[in-house]
Amino acid sequence: MNAGNASVPQGRETIAERLSALREDDRSFLAMLMENPLQDEDLVAGLELHLHRAAEARFLNALKLEKLGEWLGNAAPARLQMRLMEAARSSQHAAYQAFRAGLTRSGGLAKAYPEA
Repeated sequence: MNAGNASVPQGRETIAERLSALREDDRSFLAMLMENPLQDEDLVAGLELHLHRAAEARFLNALKLEKLGEWLGNAAPARLQMRLMEAARSSQHAAYQAFRAGLTRSGGLAKAYPEA
């Protein structure tokens, strides 16, 4: 079975590439990573690398970053929502702002930490 897959660490480079492409197979791969809390560090490191690369790119695809934020906000478990928002708020660059806009639109953080 796939019991070994859950414990195999994924490099931040691989995760950043998957986040950049975000095809259907990439979404499945990322969803599998998010199921395992042991992969959280790699996932966040890959996201940070992806956002950094987007911020340094010659062309900013804000719509793609917003869609990534929205997808991650909807797909990520509650334990990751705060970490995603921390990554989104780590810079004032337009790439981070676009990602943050999508993440906020998803409502993931509000679902994970509802008001009392």
